[in-house]
Amino acid sequence: MNKTALKTRFAPSPSGLLHLGNIRTALFNALLARRSRGLFLLRIEDTDQERSSEEYVTALMEDLRWLALEWQEGPEVEGEAGPYRQSQRRSVYQADFQRLEAEKLAYPCFCSQEELERVRKRQLAAGQAPRYPGTCARLSPEEVEGKLAAGFKSALRFRVPSLTTIEFEDLVRGPQRFATGDIGDFIIRRTDGSPAFFFSNALDDALMGVTHVLRGEDHLTNTPRQILLLQALGLPIPRYGHIAMIVGRDGAPLSKRHGSRSV
Repeated sequence: MNKTALKTRFAPSPSGLLHLGNIRTALFNALLARRSRGLFLLRIEDTDQERSSEEYVTALMEDLRWLALEWQEGPEVEGEAGPYRQSQRRSVYQADFQRLEAEKLAYPCFCSQEELERVRKRQLAAGQAPRYPGTCARLSPEEVEGKLAAGFKSALRFRVPSLTTIEFEDLVRGPQRFATGDIGDFIIRRTDGSPAFFFSNALDDALMGVTHVLRGEDHLTNTPRQILLLQALGLPIPRYGHIAMIVGRDGAPLSKRHGSRSV
């Protein structure tokens, strides 16, 4: 298989059993790869160690095989871009955290959840879309060193460029445009040192050679953030397609309260 072959992926979080929406996403990605004689990759996104369980990893792989959704790259099959569990890729993420911080493209954020919630409420009350106001982006190097020396815990935020428009052609929804002024600087590493979804998900897609990402439309607003990250790191950007969600009669995404079952 040459390196330019189409490659899709299914990247579940093992925090529960696969449900209908998960399988629909996996099916579309597997079928796209199969039609194009490409590769279908499985990646386990288990950075949240408190919620992730080996029992669910085993179950989701059994469910995929039962449905004949075999993966050509990933756990138990392996490949050149492994490991395929994000919990085993911390050193990969750390190297790029350091690179972004060294290039002033990311900065430590000491804001507490309480502070952020107060800002969010003020913005909503003023009719504004909630976004980070850039409080810690204005700290001097001396102030940052002082807070770290005093034992303050910090997250790491990506510095979103101002007055820029992110455009991409969605495989399902067509042309998309997002103004970076509406996004705000976002967290890429949590205070416990674990990578945020925006970061590890995008980075691994690029490093694993994923060319096409089909996922639910609830991820559409994640895409400009991930494009910004990949551009900053000089990594290839996959083509994205956002499919409609499976919803209940109330129009909300299908869940247990609608009687949604596991596979």
